Amino acid sequence: MTGPSLFREHGQQVAALCWRTAQNGALEVLLITSLGSKRWILPKGWPEREMNLADNAAREAFEEAGIAGVTDPHPIGVYPYLKERKDGGVTACSASVFALKVESQAADWPEKGARELAWLPLAQAAARVTEPGLRQIILDFSKRHSLKRAG
Repeated sequence: MTGPSLFREHGQQVAALCWRTAQNGALEVLLITSLGSKRWILPKGWPEREMNLADNAAREAFEEAGIAGVTDPHPIGVYPYLKERKDGGVTACSASVFALKVESQAADWPEKGARELAWLPLAQAAARVTEPGLRQIILDFSKRHSLKRAG
C-alpha cells in the first residue's frame, strides 16, 4: 500500500498543538473549527508517507491556520476520537499531537476563511474541546511548560 491510504485505513492522524506566549506572559494555544461540525479542534489531518509525523503536523498547521514555527519531533500525546465521514458515518481515529512553537502566521494560507481561529489560554482551550483525551493533552502541556519555566 502506498501514499497516505495506509494511515487512513488505520485511522492514524497527526495534530499540531500550536502555542505562543502572550504579551502578559500567559501561554496560549490555537484552536480552529472543524470543517463539518464546526467544533473546536487542533489543526490535524492524514500524514503523508514522504514526511515524518512532526513535519506532517507542521504542514497541517500551515494549511489550516497559516502557522509556521518549530515542531517538537516527539509527540506530546495521542488521543482517540470519532471522525465524521462525508457519507454521514464515523471512523474511529487517533491523533498523535506534536507541540509547535509558533514563530509566524502567514497573511494567506490554503484554508483561510474556511475555519474560525481562536488563541486561548490553556484552561479555556481545554474547556472548548470536546474530546476528553485532547483536553487532557492540553492540560498536561500546561503543567509541563510551567515546570520548564520554573526549572
